[in-house]
Amino acid sequence: ELYDKFMCYCKTGAGDLKISIDAAEIKMPAVTSALQESTSQKAQLELDLGQHTSDRSDAAAAIAEATALREKEAAVYAKDSGDYKTNVAALGKAIELISSGAGGSFLQTTAAASIRRLTIDMDLSAADRDIMSSFLAQGQGYTPQSGQITGILKEMKDTMEKDLDDVTSTENTSKATYEGLVAAKEKEIAANSKSIEEKTARVGQVGIDIETQKEDLADTSASYAEDKKFAADLDSNCATKQVEWDVVQKTRAEETLAIAETIKILNDDDALDLFKTTLPSSSLLQVQETGKFVRRGALKALRAAGSRDTRLDFISLALHGKKVNFDKVMKMIDNMVTLLGQEQVDDNAKKDYCEKKLDAGEDKKKELDLDISDLEKEIEETKAFIATTMEEIEALAAGIKALDKSVMAATDTRKAENEEYKATMQGNTAAKELLGVAMNRLNKFYNPKLYAAPPKRELTEDAFVQYHRGAPPPAPETFGPYTKKSSETGGVIAMIDLLIRDLEKEMTEADVMEKDAQGEYEKVMAESSDKRAADSKALTQKGAMKASTEEALESEKESKAGSIQELMTTSEYIAALHEECDWLVQYYDERKEARASEVESLGNAKAVLSGADFSLLQRTSAFLARH
Repeated sequence: ELYDKFMCYCKTGAGDLKISIDAAEIKMPAVTSALQESTSQKAQLELDLGQHTSDRSDAAAAIAEATALREKEAAVYAKDSGDYKTNVAALGKAIELISSGAGGSFLQTTAAASIRRLTIDMDLSAADRDIMSSFLAQGQGYTPQSGQITGILKEMKDTMEKDLDDVTSTENTSKATYEGLVAAKEKEIAANSKSIEEKTARVGQVGIDIETQKEDLADTSASYAEDKKFAADLDSNCATKQVEWDVVQKTRAEETLAIAETIKILNDDDALDLFKTTLPSSSLLQVQETGKFVRRGALKALRAAGSRDTRLDFISLALHGKKVNFDKVMKMIDNMVTLLGQEQVDDNAKKDYCEKKLDAGEDKKKELDLDISDLEKEIEETKAFIATTMEEIEALAAGIKALDKSVMAATDTRKAENEEYKATMQGNTAAKELLGVAMNRLNKFYNPKLYAAPPKRELTEDAFVQYHRGAPPPAPETFGPYTKKSSETGGVIAMIDLLIRDLEKEMTEADVMEKDAQGEYEKVMAESSDKRAADSKALTQKGAMKASTEEALESEKESKAGSIQELMTTSEYIAALHEECDWLVQYYDERKEARASEVESLGNAKAVLSGADFSLLQRTSAFLARH
């Protein structure tokens, strides 16, 4: 029966091992391929994450750049459109007043100053500019002919309105383009953010899958190697057992034949007659088994376990004694069976404990590895943010320094322009006064009606001092009456008048340019002051942001150090668990089988001891019956 069971095990066990080995040979390449695929997928996901992060940053930078440009364009449009609207309104007012004959009163308004500036800045023909300059310079004494001034003003107004429409159209186009760009970039940022969240989660999951696949591959490889070794040993053991069984069968057959022939000899009629006359009444076949034979059977049953447990050796030693007490030995066997059962319960509990603690430790180690990886990424991102903030702080500081330098340069330039303006006005005023004196002198002689007498001066006594020079000599011969050259003088006076008008025009232009330059300078100074205040505020905010980010970086570094320390502690704990548990887990099945075999052997030994009153005849008859 035992042989049949063992050979059945050889056949079915080999088949099961072959199935397990074949499954491992199929599974290992599949798991290896899946592991490579997961590793490649994780690398690709990490590349995608980097690209999505870069794309999101680029989109945010593009929005910031476009917003800054849009603000500048909007500011330029607000200034230009405001100027255009102011100029159009001034031109409309001028046209209305001049058309109604109130040109003189118009020249006293602020709109006239705007018109003067426009005659200088706008693209006008030389003739139109001269006409407008003459009109603006002569004031109320000038009478426009055939609506010439209003025609020029209307043309200027149409040009200005067209320019206003053009900048408005450009502004609307730029605004629509900006809104479209921002909408597209915001969609891009949202899409990248969503992809980052999804792929970050996928990276974590794939990382867990990789670790699981590595463990699965390691377990499968180890199981495969064990199965191959066990299969090789199984073939050898089965072949050995087959040879041994053949020997057992041959020996048993010879033993059976010897016993049968012995019984035949002893049961012969002549032998029986001989035994009746020579032996007592009790037959050899009716002699009961002795204690020595029972001990020998019990020892054989104990040795069948093949165990090296020293506690079985103590039981064997007790059976070897000459004065053995079978009750005590049976009690020792019962105690040993109980102890073996408790040891198996302890092994079961210890194995469950080890597996649970190892699983918990490995899970915690994976979590810590993931936490450390996440902290390293956060630290790198924080360092990059601090570097970017530092660059922005340096850029702001450099911008403030450059702005201060530009303000100083603009102030120096404005002072120089103002001094030049004052010198020009002083020179032109002196020249104008001198030309007026000259023209007045000519008018005194040629056009007495236009002569304007200079203010009277009080004469001192020195003015009436007379010098006595004595009697004059006789007068020489003289010339005839003088004729005034009125026609030639008119051209000279007109030329002087033209020079005076040119000086007045130049002074008017210089005055307008000075006012515009001063207004522009004050505006630039105000804008520079606002920008410097805003940049200083931003610089302070960036500094505070950098400080808080550095604190966060230190906190992240501390968290990483804590996680690394905890990981080291966990790794040491896992190593201690392996040191404590690996031997038990590795040999658990063998220990369980050996312990079961010992229990079975102890049970057989106890059965042998319990059946000590069986006769040799009964055992022999049973033996012969079995065979």
